[in-house]
Amino acid sequence: MSFERKLMRNGNGWALSINSTILGLLDVNPEINMVKYSIENNKLIITKSDKKIDTKNLKV
Repeated sequence: MSFERKLMRNGNGWALSINSTILGLLDVNPEINMVKYSIENNKLIITKSDKKIDTKNLKV
């Protein structure tokens, strides 16, 4: 399975928007879960992290 997405300008860098279908396939809730990314053989690999977002120290 592969998807093509456009990168978006974000400050001095670029961002990749991950839609809800992909988040669902990864079983990621962006309000709770963190993701881990790595580069292997010139490919960006995004996986669900074992770490959770620390909601106690979030500033609203």
